[in-house]
Amino acid sequence: MIKVITYGTFDLFHQGHIKLLERAKALGDYLIVGVTTEHFDEARGKVNVIDSCLERVDNVRKTGLADEIIIEDHIDQKMEDIQKYGIDIFTVGSDWEGTFDYLKTLCKVVYLERTPNISSTMLRKNHFKIVRTGIIGTGRIAPRFVAEGKYVSGMNIVSAYNPEKESGSRFEKKYEIPVCNDDYELFLEGVDAVYIASPNETHYEYAKAAIAAGKHVLCENPVALKKKDTMQLFSLAREHGVVLLEGIKTAYCPGFQQLINTARGGKIGELRDIEACFTRLADIGSRERTDRFFGGAFLEYAAYTLLPIFKLYGTNYQDISIHSIYDENGIDVYTKIELVYKHGLATAKCGVGVKTEGQLVIAGTQGYILAESPWWLTRKYQIRYENPNEIETYEPKFQGDGLRYEMSEFVAKINGIDKNGYLLTEDEILAIAEITERYLEQKQEQTGK
Repeated sequence: MIKVITYGTFDLFHQGHIKLLERAKALGDYLIVGVTTEHFDEARGKVNVIDSCLERVDNVRKTGLADEIIIEDHIDQKMEDIQKYGIDIFTVGSDWEGTFDYLKTLCKVVYLERTPNISSTMLRKNHFKIVRTGIIGTGRIAPRFVAEGKYVSGMNIVSAYNPEKESGSRFEKKYEIPVCNDDYELFLEGVDAVYIASPNETHYEYAKAAIAAGKHVLCENPVALKKKDTMQLFSLAREHGVVLLEGIKTAYCPGFQQLINTARGGKIGELRDIEACFTRLADIGSRERTDRFFGGAFLEYAAYTLLPIFKLYGTNYQDISIHSIYDENGIDVYTKIELVYKHGLATAKCGVGVKTEGQLVIAGTQGYILAESPWWLTRKYQIRYENPNEIETYEPKFQGDGLRYEMSEFVAKINGIDKNGYLLTEDEILAIAEITERYLEQKQEQTGK
């Protein structure tokens, strides 16, 4: 008898799960299916599981494909189970390819091809929609989106769009996701939502067309380069009854919200100064260092550095000044934004060709909060006081590279679960758009580019 084992969350059970189980069953004579517990899902980074463990076990049982169902509740259990049950073949979906190669010392490892275009045949729980999502742009962010998508229930990445055929072909071959090159309208017909990860200057037109077609939009910052265009997109989204979410991922990370609440909670007294810094030495051949119109430090990182300022002080600043250092191509390699409020000051610093300490410091009348680089992922921060020996350290939970949190929020909003609208408000997005427009006008005046 050939024994086969597979594992999964099996949340929002659908036809893709059934097909995977059918292919797993066909590999041998006896199929054992491991279903993860809520606790283990959370520990391994699955951020928004909808169905209970018992419901998920019952759905697997109803298929009649599993000869035995077990519960997976801790790391390294797979190695234990393979030995315990005398397993010959371990199998999971191809989106995990390579992850479990270490098990080859115990048994044969088989990665099963994913099931594309799962949609109408999916089962739904209380009308919870499984969102067919298309990715616009197949550059460096798109692979991270695909990787993080494995940890988000309710989202199925079915296609991608890129008019640059060479880049699209490489992406399609590597990730087995079909890429459309020449017909954006046709691409939109096959999805419920889009994730826009294309160059900055293309965001607005892609988003506008998608919204007009009735598609939900998750767009990397900036969703538009002008405030009026940003306002138009939000208005259009309301008109068409779709979700428009701007992807400043820090806003959706639980640790960042905890940090903001700590600052608001009064432990460091009245807030008087905020300094947020995000810099890196970008590759000289990268888009940030070569695109003289839409590259540079501001468009890459300013939104992240403005976010904690607006969260804590609000968007009604009294004065603002923007200072940039440009290279010979007119690209800002370092930009400093200074804001003045009635009772506080703030500085946002960003760089792609200048490196400095990338920290977030929130100063108050009784102490200060220090979040060291990379504070935008918010894995750790401290409260420090006048007494240098008095330090409080916080280490919030953080999974993956943070994209899964905004993806989870996107799916929740599409399904009408909008409890976290405060994480990134339309007012805050418009305030960032207003400063972006001001920066671009100033850049044009100073560099002619």
